[in-house]
Amino acid sequence: MSTYAIGDLQGCFEALQQMLALISFDPATDRIYLLGDLVNRGSDSLSVLRWAHKHDIQAILGNHDLHLLALAEGLATPLPGDTLHAILAAPDRETLLNWLRHLPLAASAADYLLVHAGLLPQWTTDQALELAAEVEIALRGDDYRVFLSHMYGNHPASWHEDLTGMARLRVITNAMTRLRFCTPDGEMDFKAKGDPRHPPVGFLPWFEVPNRMSAGCPIVFGHWSALGLYLDSDCIALDTGCLWGGQLSALRLEDRQVFQVECAGLAGTTRWR
Repeated sequence: MSTYAIGDLQGCFEALQQMLALISFDPATDRIYLLGDLVNRGSDSLSVLRWAHKHDIQAILGNHDLHLLALAEGLATPLPGDTLHAILAAPDRETLLNWLRHLPLAASAADYLLVHAGLLPQWTTDQALELAAEVEIALRGDDYRVFLSHMYGNHPASWHEDLTGMARLRVITNAMTRLRFCTPDGEMDFKAKGDPRHPPVGFLPWFEVPNRMSAGCPIVFGHWSALGLYLDSDCIALDTGCLWGGQLSALRLEDRQVFQVECAGLAGTTRWR
């Protein structure tokens, strides 16, 4: 039995099939965790969701997955480059969206923490799982539309223990699904999406913040294609730009072996994230 974490798919179903062949995936014995952004921008998000649902694949919610849920409820407008129409028009859409809505925001597997984007420096990994559960309760409850209707927004931009209500849930959601750069005290930047070697003034990649509370526990994440494959003792990034003609990357958690397949990418796409 092996456990694999796979970086952002964004609807690249063909690349997923190639990866499954490369790792000789056996659904009877192996386990896969998809690191969020299962859907959008790629050409076959519907097939990705149907496959993941059929095989009861473990997955983490990403920003594009949450955007799909909001769109499906009429609580958001389509963004440039969205390719979610096939899911929204599918006869099994409610089954797929209900499955997606019940996915976690963060998970623990084989002594790793799995999250789509990152953690704020004040959070331990145990605290991050507790905070993720607060958002998961909101998403899985009968009034989940209330959460989705107030999900978008960049404020508050930093964490405070006394945050309550939607402000609290939005900070948790933004950190775990959108974070790239932050200040040493945890203020998030949502504009910069490029090379981590050139952060905005006063900011740095979230995993380079000195004395972050989650240091020491290996964290596996995606979301940052400009960062690419990043392998450190307690920080592993797996979004290697499959959508943009890069690679789809997987990590076998038991021995940290990396597997990659080349991706064709999409002609004419631009790097909107």
